[in-house]
Amino acid sequence: MFRRMLLTSTILAWTYAGAAAAAEATPPTLGEVVVTAQKRAEKLQEVPISMEVVSGEKLDQIHPNDFKQIVKLLPNVTVESTAGNDVIYIRGFGSPPANFAFDQSVSLYVDGIYAGRSRQAQSPFFDLARIEVLRGPQGALFGRNTAAGAVSIVSAGPTSTFQGAVTGLYNFDLKGVEATGYVSGPVSEHVSARLAVRAIAEDGYIHNDFNGNDGPSNKMQLARLTVRYAADKFDYTAKVEYANRSVLGGGNVSGVLTGGQNPGETRYSTESPLGREGTKDVSWLISGTGNLSLGDFTLTSVSGYSFFKSNIINDFDQGLPGGGHTLNTVYNSYPERFLQMSQEVRLLSPTGHRFEYIVGFYADHSKYELTQLGGFNIPAFHYFGLLETDFRQAATSASVFGQGTFHVNDQLRLMGSLRYTSTDKRGLFFGNLRYGPFALRPVNTTANAKISETNTDPSVTVQYDFTPQIMGYATYGKGSKSGGFVSNTYGTTNATFVFKPEKSQNYEAGVKSTLDDGRVVLNVSVYNTKFDNLQVSVYNPTISTYVTGNAASASSKGVEGSAAWYPMKNLDFTAAAAYQDAKYDNYPGASCLASQPISVCNAAAPSSVAANNIAGSPLPYTSKFSFTVQGHYRQDLANDHYIDGTIGVAGRSKYFDSDNQSPLFGIQKGYAKIDARIQYAPSDDRWHVALVGKNLTNEKTTGSAFQLPAPITPVPRSILYLEETRNVAIEAGMKF
Repeated sequence: MFRRMLLTSTILAWTYAGAAAAAEATPPTLGEVVVTAQKRAEKLQEVPISMEVVSGEKLDQIHPNDFKQIVKLLPNVTVESTAGNDVIYIRGFGSPPANFAFDQSVSLYVDGIYAGRSRQAQSPFFDLARIEVLRGPQGALFGRNTAAGAVSIVSAGPTSTFQGAVTGLYNFDLKGVEATGYVSGPVSEHVSARLAVRAIAEDGYIHNDFNGNDGPSNKMQLARLTVRYAADKFDYTAKVEYANRSVLGGGNVSGVLTGGQNPGETRYSTESPLGREGTKDVSWLISGTGNLSLGDFTLTSVSGYSFFKSNIINDFDQGLPGGGHTLNTVYNSYPERFLQMSQEVRLLSPTGHRFEYIVGFYADHSKYELTQLGGFNIPAFHYFGLLETDFRQAATSASVFGQGTFHVNDQLRLMGSLRYTSTDKRGLFFGNLRYGPFALRPVNTTANAKISETNTDPSVTVQYDFTPQIMGYATYGKGSKSGGFVSNTYGTTNATFVFKPEKSQNYEAGVKSTLDDGRVVLNVSVYNTKFDNLQVSVYNPTISTYVTGNAASASSKGVEGSAAWYPMKNLDFTAAAAYQDAKYDNYPGASCLASQPISVCNAAAPSSVAANNIAGSPLPYTSKFSFTVQGHYRQDLANDHYIDGTIGVAGRSKYFDSDNQSPLFGIQKGYAKIDARIQYAPSDDRWHVALVGKNLTNEKTTGSAFQLPAPITPVPRSILYLEETRNVAIEAGMKF
């Protein structure tokens, strides 16, 4: 597989070699990108943070429906895919999806609004200006729950002139369509607006032999309205986003326990008593951002409201390895409801002075409700039952923060940041057995607790301009994520209900450079990140439940780099790569790993598990090496048209994607996926047609895996969550 990666990279290099003789200076694009990672508009190359930026133009080319389809462009960033929540990991750290009430170690922000739960923001992945991905703790400026990093999504805003566009796409493999469009322009002298919509209706890539359907199918309707008022000293931008998503069918297939992963593209799944398998979400995200000029200072207010209701119904593939299927069925459902309101106020000093600063205040309040229904139907053991848990949480957070930059001279800058956060949570849990065998009665449990905690997240940075084109930095920072409650584990009591907050600290140094008159951009950083009380949730197949708590400590060390090369007009290359070593440093009481003999750890013996320590074991879902490389060339034609082609390769080395780190069914082998796009359009871009291919070599990869034990199934087997396979689409669009 890595030979294929090397071969493709070599082909891209040869493509340039044949055209290098006609080299012509072209202004760079990467180095001129403006970001707001430090709450100010700054050039990417001047920000002392290891970060990647995906432009709106590039996003329009790949048509992402969720963050999973974006991480191919982001080394050291991964997404764990399961039947519950999709979770973002940066540098090996994230919050496992099994405990639904986890705050995320990698926080998502949409136009400045904190969206710590994945279903808060279903609609932002279209009509965007850019996505900024910040690696490492970002607690000082972004706030709590950014212990591993932050993802900031910035949507496209209203324009000063009237314009619009519409794009349609037909996917041959998913047998469906996508349509996206927007209109934007001035409404009056001081008011402008932008309306963007998107609709998706596509089938899936896994065939269900029971009903003949292909799933998981994707039906989605999205809309975003942005209105901006701008006067001399005041501007205000209001945004309303709505999303209605329906995913029908499951994404898991059966596999063996005794061999490596070899996922098929068929499954057998009957409809459970809980309803048709899939996910239904409705979400709203409303934001308002105002800026008031107070002389040379700027006062900014960011108000947010978000709401979602969702229901996930999961069925596990009943197909058996080797053929046939079982009558045993296991299914669950997770109805959710969430409401959050937030307010931030910050004051920005003027720039160009020896000392610059930002100070602010932030507060939010949220309510979360989760019901879990777990059903089983095992005729051979006369097991028929339905278990239920109910969880309720109310949370309030308030913080003050500030960052100051002192310009020692024209080359040297010293920066310091600090955030103080207070968090209060109240959680209630109730579990019961709706019906079933008397032997399962012990699941009737309750829990009730309050959490009140404070965290202080500082950072210190030294930044130095070696030349006008080369900047270096070194930084130390801390991050934190609040403690919480076990929301959906059967048998939870007060003794197991609460887990501790996790804290991180990060040492990082990097260099950012723009060379050869802007034709070459090179960035590199090294880091050492350590977590204390890392929050974990691990599936134990022996007792068929998830164990949620804290690992004492874990660390990740590595190097990250990115490059852009503009050798000639209409030709450019971009690449990024990362190497990391992420492991548990101390994890007493860990669930047994599949590689541990029973003499070392006996999962059925609580005392053996309590004495188990998996220090030195790698963090799951973490590859040693990940990379992306892309080549782009435009050929102008004599008829005032052009052909534009892009080929990209993204891959990563092997990693464990099962909680028990099985060396057999729990390893996803290293892979590289190839995407390509070729477009034909007139020089004024008023219309275009394009052919778009994703995963062209049809690599079959899994987002996660776990062991399905007896008696849930008569043949113990693995359940693999298959990621999207090859698909090719034709696209057409026009601008006006």
